[in-house]
Amino acid sequence: MTGSGLPADRPLRVLGIEGTAWAASAALFETPDPTASHPDEFVRIESDPYEPDSGGIHPREAAEHMADAVPAVVEKVLTTAAERVTADEPPIDAVAFSRGPGLGPCLRIVATAARAVAQRFDVPLVGVNHMVAHLEIGRHRSGFADPICLNASGANAHVLGLQNGRYRVLGETMDAGVGNAIDKFTRHVGWSHPGGPKVEERALEGNYVDLPYVVKGMDFSFSGISSAAKQAYDDGVPVEDVCCGLQETVFAMLTEVAERALSVTGRDELVLGGGVGQNDRLREMLDIMCEQRGADFFAPEPRFLRDNAGMIAVLGAKMYATGDTISIENSRIDADFRPDQVPVSWRPADDGVSERQSTADALVQGAEALVEVADGVVTKRRRPRAYRHPTLDARLRAERTRREARATSEARRHGVPTPVLRDVDPFEETIRFQAVGDADLRDALSERAIERVGRSLAAIHDAGLVHGDPTVRNVRVNTGTDGDRSDRPQTFLIDFGLSYESRDAEDHAMDLHVFAQSVAGVADDPAPHVETLQRAYRAASDRPAAVLDRLRDIEARGRYQ
Repeated sequence: MTGSGLPADRPLRVLGIEGTAWAASAALFETPDPTASHPDEFVRIESDPYEPDSGGIHPREAAEHMADAVPAVVEKVLTTAAERVTADEPPIDAVAFSRGPGLGPCLRIVATAARAVAQRFDVPLVGVNHMVAHLEIGRHRSGFADPICLNASGANAHVLGLQNGRYRVLGETMDAGVGNAIDKFTRHVGWSHPGGPKVEERALEGNYVDLPYVVKGMDFSFSGISSAAKQAYDDGVPVEDVCCGLQETVFAMLTEVAERALSVTGRDELVLGGGVGQNDRLREMLDIMCEQRGADFFAPEPRFLRDNAGMIAVLGAKMYATGDTISIENSRIDADFRPDQVPVSWRPADDGVSERQSTADALVQGAEALVEVADGVVTKRRRPRAYRHPTLDARLRAERTRREARATSEARRHGVPTPVLRDVDPFEETIRFQAVGDADLRDALSERAIERVGRSLAAIHDAGLVHGDPTVRNVRVNTGTDGDRSDRPQTFLIDFGLSYESRDAEDHAMDLHVFAQSVAGVADDPAPHVETLQRAYRAASDRPAAVLDRLRDIEARGRYQ
């Protein structure tokens, strides 16, 4: 175990402490090999959750609970550690703690406890990012090499993927966390915290009702659906039906975004993290989606999904084994600790580079459609997505087929290079286009191509049109491999299925945000590409200041931007 300095004949033992919001938790992780899941590893978790009398989490009450509960759970786990060692062995080799993100008062109590234990046993400290731990426990338990992670918890919802030694945020909620969005509805109904299990139970008795479905590239928004669910309940819709519609809609959004992340990055493994991941319906949707596209899916057992110290100890062990520790003086908490701030020291340098399906293949699996290329014609079929409720699925496929056909032609009319529309069958959700480009931008990133994307987005925005999903998979480029001709367009916008009409600077800024996130998922150094995009947009747009100012607001609003 490089960096640990442990004797080879005994296991590594790490104490983990968690307390970012509601779960005061401690765990012992004992393993002969922290680098991978091992049949002889041992995990003991002790948790004492904070349960508010009413409403959501109250930070002061949560901190008071931590102050009482953290020392108690730590001592229980240390007792277990002492029982598992011989007289001449230390009970633990390191202390790992949740350094953030989370509620500051709670994090400070956890950090204080971790420092005290580390000094008591004279062992190193490891500061763990809580969100990365949610991802890594799934990767550890599954044995997956390079998965995409969907994290669905109370305060958060986002998609992460490793690229060039960092976990990049590919998509996230633009407002409430997924659990909080559900809890807003259940508090309105008068149900106690947590509301998620109650919605899951009542949804089994209900019939589906339509609620707002908001996906923008790999980002999503839950505030509108919470408000609509409350209004439906107030209007007399049976609570069971509202629960069914709420659950089906929210989880379909998460599943669609996870599938889009798999498609954009070219990966075929997905892990689930976060307390909302205990929901049977969400796990079922993700499993069905992955099976339909030929990907592998893994959800850890429930004790590792909700906030817990086990995941902190497991990731802490990996970090400790590579020498990734911190001193007492540098162990300050970070309530806004972003996943992409964490150097992934415990994985090989070439991790995060997956083989991708060539977009030159005759048959390509997209995020929601099967694309066939033959004789210069692209046939795109929006196949039923078995994970979605049939009523919701039929609506989305029909809407997106019509939007794509209309917006592709409209963008072309305003001078933006797009494929020529050959035929559309709205009943079969099938469109036929002229084949354009010889590669996706994902596989042929260049400053010239990104500059053209910036100008094209400015042109459609000036025309009052929003693309909705301008990722590096939805830009086709001519690389010159089939003959470099200066008389043809070099960059094409495709896949306008999420498009809509708007002159709102916020909507235009979201297009730029979505594109930047997709670049971060495939580029080793995305910053120069994002700068090129914004520079080209600024030069071509009728109102660049309004849009780019709003883009800064969006980036600040995101949990991990």
